[in-house]
Amino acid sequence: MILVSACLAWMNCRYDWSSCPNQKIIDMVKSWLATPVCPELLWWLSTPRSPCEKRWKRFITQDWEDMTESFVRWAHEALAIALERWCKRAILKSKSPSCWSGLIFDGLFTWRLTKWDWVLAEILKEKGIKVENELMLWQ
Repeated sequence: MILVSACLAWMNCRYDWSSCPNQKIIDMVKSWLATPVCPELLWWLSTPRSPCEKRWKRFITQDWEDMTESFVRWAHEALAIALERWCKRAILKSKSPSCWSGLIFDGLFTWRLTKWDWVLAEILKEKGIKVENELMLWQ
C-alpha cells in the first residue's frame, strides 16, 4: 500500500481550498493501491486559511500564529494510518507545510525555496517508509 497526499488524489484540502490532482495518484487510489491522507484534514483545519511555512523549526502562519503542536500531532495521526495500512512508500505533495521534505518555502513568505524537512515526511522516514513527491512520478 502507498500513502498519498489527499490533495494529489482530488480532495480540496489545501490552504486555498484547492487540490493538485495527479492522474497517476487518482488511478492508484481508485485501484485500492493507495490511501489518501491529509494531516490538515485530520485536524479539521478550515479552508481557505492563512498559508503556513516552517521557520526556526516552528510552523508559523502568515498571520504569525504558531501551529507547530497541531502539525506534529496530526502528522503522527497520518503516520498511524500509514502503519495500520502497512504502507511501505509515500508520495507526498511537494512544498506542502504538513507533508513534504526537500525543497520547501523559506519561512519568510517570499516564495523562495530552501532545503528542509517537513513533519510527515520526517516521521515516515524514521519508520522506514520510502518518501517521494509527485514530481518523482515522472522520472
